[in-house]
Amino acid sequence: MKILGVIPARFASSRFPGKPLININGKTMIQRVYEQALKSKKLTKVIVATDDERIKKVIDGLGGECFMTDAAHESGTERVADAYAQLKEEYDYILNIQGDEPFIEPSVIDDLCDLLDYKTEIGTAVKKIDDYDTLRSPNVVKVVLTMRKQALYFSRQVIPYVREVNSDQWLENSDFYKHIGIYAYRSDVLQQIVKLPVNVLESTEKLEQLRWIGYGYQIMTIETEHESFGIDTPEDLEKVFNNNK
Repeated sequence: MKILGVIPARFASSRFPGKPLININGKTMIQRVYEQALKSKKLTKVIVATDDERIKKVIDGLGGECFMTDAAHESGTERVADAYAQLKEEYDYILNIQGDEPFIEPSVIDDLCDLLDYKTEIGTAVKKIDDYDTLRSPNVVKVVLTMRKQALYFSRQVIPYVREVNSDQWLENSDFYKHIGIYAYRSDVLQQIVKLPVNVLESTEKLEQLRWIGYGYQIMTIETEHESFGIDTPEDLEKVFNNNK
């Protein structure tokens, strides 16, 4: 099976402009993500998709492949699809590896690759929630799963609702999962989902995966024990340093 890893890296982040190029202990963030992805044992190739020549220069300097993509793309998925089209090589699956997770575990990438069986349309990762701050935060996306680990729904709200139990005892009475933002798309499915119009579910919660579910695509999941450390703001960067000392 041929699996392509694509790291979308947009320069003009509204909350943290230029974050792919921030220095983290002597290396840019995009370099750290790229090097972590290269440690995967299951990816056939890793490339970067960006909208900025400065980011491309970093990856070129590492001997990697980086594709310039449209600055107007509204999601990492669109940027990934753009780079894949430019690559002009056939792959069975394409992984979207977040460009703002400099300490992503290669084992998470490999575990997600193990889920892929040609039947799986879209795959992603989840982690069990074990504290109430995470459970209640609207910035943490929660997901409800079927018994076979298919995602039923994603929400910024706490789901599922535990009836007849006080909310401060929910973790002791049910399992809750947070979404880890790495995706695997079957190549034909990737080309289909980037053409879908926004639906009411996505526009309500501002979660692009609800577009796919809303149009009937199935998202399978793997559970990981590894934490996700995405950097959206300068404050997030400080937290990442504290968690990875």
